[in-house]
Amino acid sequence: MIERKQYRACLTADRDPEALEQAVKEAKGAAQAAVEAGSLLTASLYRHEDMCFLYYEALKEDVGPTDFLSAMTPFLESWPEEGGKTPWACMYHIYHHSVPQEAADWKKERTEGKKRIGRIAFLYPDKLFSYTYWHQAIVDEGLLLGDKYQCIALHENILFSYFEEPRFNVNIKNEPGMESKVIEGWMKADPESHFDRVKAGGANFRIIEQLFTVG
Repeated sequence: MIERKQYRACLTADRDPEALEQAVKEAKGAAQAAVEAGSLLTASLYRHEDMCFLYYEALKEDVGPTDFLSAMTPFLESWPEEGGKTPWACMYHIYHHSVPQEAADWKKERTEGKKRIGRIAFLYPDKLFSYTYWHQAIVDEGLLLGDKYQCIALHENILFSYFEEPRFNVNIKNEPGMESKVIEGWMKADPESHFDRVKAGGANFRIIEQLFTVG
């Protein structure tokens, strides 16, 4: 079993930069230890201003961010959620091009030199449900080609996109010769109108700083 997970965190305003840098190093070491222990396949942490975004692939059930990123907890604000407050807010997985099966199959395109990239986008609030609707429809159809490892998650009006380069394009139904029909509906919905490019620095999706990657 491989479970892909995405989380968002907010850095405290009074953080000490040097102490935070040390905490990130400790977190990376703990994440690497979790990979070596067989709990994680890979983990990557990204940052944009005060926001952190986490992507990881768990090989065991109920592996949470604080299981390997506890060193960062003192530097994170607490999010109010239904079950109480948490330093890592769960992002809702809404888009992908492949569903991981066996670990050997999932790893075979991860050749040496592959880059793991994190991007974020800001949706206009009145376009949030349109974006989610069309991307869920594309996933349900399962024919649009894209990076095997790409996924997009949502929290509030912020999208976090993870992908790898060079890209290895597949579709969910493993039918590369079939063309998506749903994508035509998404194109008619005017994709550009969904994104607040001012907040993203002029692009729909903005590539953000990678703090570490392991696995």
